[in-house]
Amino acid sequence: MKTLIGGAIAAALGLIGLVIWWGQFLMVLAGIIPAMLLLGGALAIYLGFDELKDTWKADEVAEPPAEDDEGEGVEKYKKEIDDLKEEIETLKKD
Repeated sequence: MKTLIGGAIAAALGLIGLVIWWGQFLMVLAGIIPAMLLLGGALAIYLGFDELKDTWKADEVAEPPAEDDEGEGVEKYKKEIDDLKEEIETLKKD
C-alpha cells in the first residue's frame, strides 16, 4: 500500500514538473535524441560487422584432422579396450 501511495505521489509530482518545465524538457529531449541515435547506430554497425565476421568464418573450409594422428588414437583406444576386456575376463574367472 505504501508503494502504491508513493508511486501515485511521484507520478503526480512528475506530471506537475513536466507541465511547469515543458520548455526545458524539450531542450533536454532535443539534446538526448541525436546522442541516442548516434549510439544506437554505432551499436548496430558493430553488431552487423560482428555477424558478418561470423559468416566469413562459417564460409571458410575447416581443415580435416590428419589421418595419421586419428589412426594412432583409434589404435590406442582399441588396444586399451582389448586390455580392459582381458582384465575383466581374468576377474570373472577368479
